[in-house]
Amino acid sequence: MPLSRRDFTARTVLAGAGMALTGTVGALATAPGALAADDAALRDEQGRPCEPGYGPLVPDPAGILALPAGFTYRVLTHSGVTTLESGESTPSHHDGTAAFEGHRGVTLLVNNHELKGKRANWAHPVPLAEGLVYDPAAAGGCTVVEVRRGGEVAEWVGVAGTSTNCAGGATPWGTWLTCEETEDLAGKNGMTKDHGYVFEVDPHDRRANRDPQPVKAFGRYAHEAVVIDPRQGHAYLTEDASGPNGLLYRWTPPSGFRHGRGRLRTLAADAGVLAAAKCFDSAGRFVDDLSRATKTGTVYGVDWAAVPDRDARTVSVRKQFADGAVTRARKLEGMWWADGGAYFVSSYAREESPGAAHDGQVWFYDPKRRTITLKVLLGVNADPDRDGALDGPDNITVSPYGGLVIAEDGSGLQHLFGATESGRTYPLARNELNIGTEQEPEYSEFTGVCFSPDGRTLFANIQEPGIMLAITGPWRRAH
Repeated sequence: MPLSRRDFTARTVLAGAGMALTGTVGALATAPGALAADDAALRDEQGRPCEPGYGPLVPDPAGILALPAGFTYRVLTHSGVTTLESGESTPSHHDGTAAFEGHRGVTLLVNNHELKGKRANWAHPVPLAEGLVYDPAAAGGCTVVEVRRGGEVAEWVGVAGTSTNCAGGATPWGTWLTCEETEDLAGKNGMTKDHGYVFEVDPHDRRANRDPQPVKAFGRYAHEAVVIDPRQGHAYLTEDASGPNGLLYRWTPPSGFRHGRGRLRTLAADAGVLAAAKCFDSAGRFVDDLSRATKTGTVYGVDWAAVPDRDARTVSVRKQFADGAVTRARKLEGMWWADGGAYFVSSYAREESPGAAHDGQVWFYDPKRRTITLKVLLGVNADPDRDGALDGPDNITVSPYGGLVIAEDGSGLQHLFGATESGRTYPLARNELNIGTEQEPEYSEFTGVCFSPDGRTLFANIQEPGIMLAITGPWRRAH
C-alpha cells in the first residue's frame, strides 16, 4: 500500500522528534569541514567540553596501522604471507567481514575477497576447495578465519568460484550472505556461469556450504550489501552501480516462509517480491536521487516499486525502471542492522552528481515508519592528503560503545573513522602501508569493519594486498 502524504507528515514529525533521544546512534551530524557541528553538545562525563574520539593517531613503527595511544593491532591474515589449512596462500583483496561467536571462546570471521573475473588474472585467488565451487573460472569467494582463545588462527574456504565479493551482511541466524558486485553472464570475462547473485555461507558448519547455490530470489545485479529484518524477515540490499545510478532494494518473503540456516537456498528463483525504493519529501514531491538531501535530519517517505525481471537476462534491473519510478543513488555501499532498522551508505567519493557535490551520506531506514533519515553527511574534502580529513564512506558498523564506525574509501589518506552520538566524526585508524605519493598513489581502502561478539576487538581489513587486522584497546563511549 502506498504511503499517503498525511501518514508521511505524521511519521516525519515523530522521526524528527526522536532523533536525538532514541537509538544507538542518535542524531549524527557532519564531518569536519562540512556543516558546523554543535561543540557545546560534546562533553565528557564531568560535563567538560572535549574533542571526540580517542586522541591523535600515533605513527606505527611497522608502517601498517596508526592508532590512538593505548591501542594495538594484530595481523590475522595477510595475502601472500599467511596460508590456509590446505597450505595455499590467503586470497587477496579482503572486503566485507562479519564476526560470529563459536564454541569455547572461538571467534569465527567470514571474509569476502573482491576478486573480479578469471582466476588467471590474480596471483592469490580463492582456492577451488573440493565441493565448495560455484564457477571454477571465477577468482572470488569467501574464507572463514577462526581465532581461538589462545590466539591461534586457522583459515579455510567458505565458498569459491564467485566473483567480486563485496560488502555482504550477517544474518540473524548466524550465517553470512556474500554479495557479488558484478553482472557478468556466462561467457563474459571468462565466466562459465551467470554471476551477480547472493550466496549464503555458514561459518559453523562446513558441510552446509557444499554445492553452493545462488539465492536467485534476491535478484541478479551489482550487489553490495544486505541486511535481514529479524522481525519481518525482509531483506534490504544495496546496489553499487552507475549509468544509471544504483538502487536500494527490499525483498519480501513469500507467505509462510520462515528464515533459518540453509533455507534461503530452497527458495524458487521468483519467490517473494523484489522491489526498489521510491522516495518523496514531506510535500509529496518525488525524489529522483538521494544526493538531493543536503542537510542532516532530512526525512523522506519510502514506497516500493516491484522489479519486473529480477534475473535481468537482457536488461539490468536498475535500467528496467523509467524516470520517476524509483529513487537512485551513486555508489550505495555498506549496511548494518541496528535500532530496529537499516543504516546504509551512499558514497560519492568527491564525484559530482547532478544538483549536488559531497563526499557521502549515511541514511537510516525505519521500516515501521517507512522513512529514511539522513544521519551523516560528509562535506567535500579539500585536502585528502591531510590526516583527519575524511571522505568516501563505505563499509559500516554500529559500535557497542555508541555511534558508528566507518571504513573510508576516498581520496588520499585512508582511515577508519567514528561518528559519535553527539554528532562529530573522528579518525580511529590510518592506513600507513599504502600511503604512496602524488606521483605514484598506492592508496588502498579499509573494508570489513566489525566488532567481535564480546565488543572487545574491532576487526578491519586493508583491501590491498589483503590484510585482516584485530584492533584492541581502551574502548569506551567516544563522547
